[in-house]
Amino acid sequence: MTDPAQPSDTVLPGIRLAWPDVGEVELAAVAEVLDSGQLTMGPRVAEFEAALAASCDVAHAAVVSSGTAALHLAVLALGVGPGDEVIVPAYTFPATANVVELSGARAVLVDVDPDTFLVEPARVYEAVTERTKALLAVHLFGRPVDWEALQTAVPPEVALVEDAAGALGARWQGMPCGGLGVLGCLSFHPRKIVTTGEGGAVTTNVEEYDAAVRRLRHHGIVPAGEFDIPAPGLNYRLSDILCAIGLPQLARLDALLAERESVAALYTERLEHLVHTPTAAGGDRHGWQAYVVTLERRDEALAALRAEGIEAQIGTYALHRLGAYRDQGPFPGADAAFERALALPFHSRLTEADVDRVVAALARFT
Repeated sequence: MTDPAQPSDTVLPGIRLAWPDVGEVELAAVAEVLDSGQLTMGPRVAEFEAALAASCDVAHAAVVSSGTAALHLAVLALGVGPGDEVIVPAYTFPATANVVELSGARAVLVDVDPDTFLVEPARVYEAVTERTKALLAVHLFGRPVDWEALQTAVPPEVALVEDAAGALGARWQGMPCGGLGVLGCLSFHPRKIVTTGEGGAVTTNVEEYDAAVRRLRHHGIVPAGEFDIPAPGLNYRLSDILCAIGLPQLARLDALLAERESVAALYTERLEHLVHTPTAAGGDRHGWQAYVVTLERRDEALAALRAEGIEAQIGTYALHRLGAYRDQGPFPGADAAFERALALPFHSRLTEADVDRVVAALARFT
């Protein structure tokens, strides 16, 4: 008989950081596409685009091969190029800045609030110059930015573009993220609430921008009349197979978000007096792409969680600490976020017992 006073040799199962909410429905949808023989640029693409446009309350949505492709095409559709500047938060996934630099323009970093992880409107206002072409505003981890404050921080000629990669389903003051800016960019990476494995979309109410995105995602080919490529484009298309995976998830977006809200509530109830827990501003709905807390002993906690089979990750990156952007700074808000943010396991398969196990492991470092 095992002595209960002695440590147990039982190995607990691992807890995944993320787990896509896919199953038999998605499998059947993929099989239907395979049976049709039309694997790309077919009816599922148009169907997924229409559903996305409705979800974001916009006129147009064009699906592409990744969230990064969506950002790249949004920047190109605006005509951003050499000599231009685009304002980017200093704390975000590097793709947000990379697409600006790859267009030939300069990504101008601005600091963030280390408690919300979101770009500070006052810093945006200070960063605007006569060369500023756009602002890429990131709803990081699903928390909506203060859109009204950003609108007042830039002059009318500066395009406001949403990096809503983690914010499908989120709402700012009742309005859907992905439908606030002149262009919105979505991602369907497996850590997102709706996934196609890899994939993204560009949303807009401006027909000219939608046409540019559709042309650029398909080699630059003009879609009507005699075959022509007035300017070179890319192959950023998304296949019918992947759209078929995304469609049933998008149809149950509200239910998926409600499940994540329930898991977030379990975490917050247990952690709000131990660490800084994520929230949304009053009147907003968080998109809950991730559950990211902040604590001083982040690195110790991260190592301990992983040692116990609990997958965890840093929040994201302080861009000025990467080689490509070290010519800018200092950004104390981005530094604080980078050093303290910890993404906990977060998906609909987490049980209350899983949450308790994560919290118990984390509590030793608060």
